[in-house]
Amino acid sequence: MVTIGMNYEVREGKADAFERKFALVLESMRELPEHAHTELFRSVGAPGRYLIVSEWRSREGFDTFITSEAFHRVTDWGASAILAGRPRHEVYGETASSAPQGRCPVAHAVR
Repeated sequence: MVTIGMNYEVREGKADAFERKFALVLESMRELPEHAHTELFRSVGAPGRYLIVSEWRSREGFDTFITSEAFHRVTDWGASAILAGRPRHEVYGETASSAPQGRCPVAHAVR
């Protein structure tokens, strides 16, 4: 298993649109065999700041997802209409069996 944190800054007034789109993306993620679970969290102190915590059965499954055409369509839409900046993705942890060959199974930046 691997846990990924996806950090997003949403433009003022666009939180509802971001949350609605997230709900649609989450529905499609549930169909992916490597996806285990995902939650969306919003900051209390900074309402435009979101964290998506996503668990995957393998790092390769997550990498396949973020390089997919469907993911790029959503992120292109978000970048032009919703997001205040570039998202930051971080790997919180990988089990030794899910770490890519030659990589240490500890947290490191994805992008």
